[in-house]
Amino acid sequence: MNPVLRGIAVYVFLMIVFRIMGRRTLNNTTTFDLVLLLIISEVTQQGLVGEDFSVTTAAILICTLMGLDLVLTLLKQRFKSLDRVIEGTPLVIVDHGKPLVKRMKKTLLDDEDIMEAARMNFGFEKMSQIKYAVLEKDGSISIIPFSDKDKQ
Repeated sequence: MNPVLRGIAVYVFLMIVFRIMGRRTLNNTTTFDLVLLLIISEVTQQGLVGEDFSVTTAAILICTLMGLDLVLTLLKQRFKSLDRVIEGTPLVIVDHGKPLVKRMKKTLLDDEDIMEAARMNFGFEKMSQIKYAVLEKDGSISIIPFSDKDKQ
């Protein structure tokens, strides 16, 4: 298989795998996650270059991967539905201090993940202090506190 086709195949495969794994994997990276990414990159490299370790093949693969990424970015800008399929959409995981357990299980999050974001951003100590928590497309958790108007 030529390097361009291998590059496209590996890119699409990894995109699907990371989409299935969910957004949490992108934001809450542990030491084990880093080691796993390094192993994935080594295995991917072998699949991309095959027996050809030339500089030319490396240049072709880099251009293929960067070009594919650019094309997908342009397509996502033009077709918002494609962006939602590839990147997902923000997801509310806490509503007025109440964790939405089904959504949290689906995204592999627990109360402690949410409270960590709440402590870091606002110094909150309890879930009841959070109006909304939103799992963003990039895997981060946004905390929206109750306003003074909400408390009255």
